[in-house]
Amino acid sequence: MSRYAISDMHGCAKTFRYLVEESIKLQPTDQLFLLGDYIDRGPDTKGVIDFILELRAKGIAVTTLMGNHELMLLESLESDKYLLTWLRNGGQATLASFNVQQVTDIPVTYLNFFNQLDFFTELDDYLLVHAGFNFQASNPFTDYESMVWIRNFKLDKQFTNGRRIVHGHTPTGANQIKHSVTRPIFPVINIDGGCVYSRPSGLGKLVALNLDTLEITMEDYREDV
Repeated sequence: MSRYAISDMHGCAKTFRYLVEESIKLQPTDQLFLLGDYIDRGPDTKGVIDFILELRAKGIAVTTLMGNHELMLLESLESDKYLLTWLRNGGQATLASFNVQQVTDIPVTYLNFFNQLDFFTELDDYLLVHAGFNFQASNPFTDYESMVWIRNFKLDKQFTNGRRIVHGHTPTGANQIKHSVTRPIFPVINIDGGCVYSRPSGLGKLVALNLDTLEITMEDYREDV
């Protein structure tokens, strides 16, 4: 059994499927941890969610965490103010992938998927989260807003208790991601390779981290293939 973490697919369904099926060759006994931002910006949000549901239907253990884009979508159901914010940040691409005009028209199966996302996962050796933790809060594990939005957080080892933090949210160049993994004392690993940003140098990659071996697998943006 192997454990893999992937983050920030952003509607890149072809790239996501290829990374899982062809690159890391996920096995039925493996565990897959997905760290949020499945939606928006890329061409096929629906395809990303469909593939996750397909993996679960095959009996594969898939843990799904909340990203800031999923939270924006859910908030947009409650307020026009949030709706405009979401649409300006890639929500239009998500509506198009579902072939709907309004967020309320997204099928209930998918809305239920978003509502059931966790904010973080604790393992014996890792803390997994979309963006990070606010260690200035009295209890970082209850500051859910920070878990999907924070950047450049300062670590407090009292809370991590020797565990590494793996997160996404902030697009990071391939070399920097590899460097963080090869430094054994480095306690934070960002695996957002900026898949949907296919043009800037060093980005345009979807990243899978083997949590057991620290092996990094990177797949280039494949939505045009």
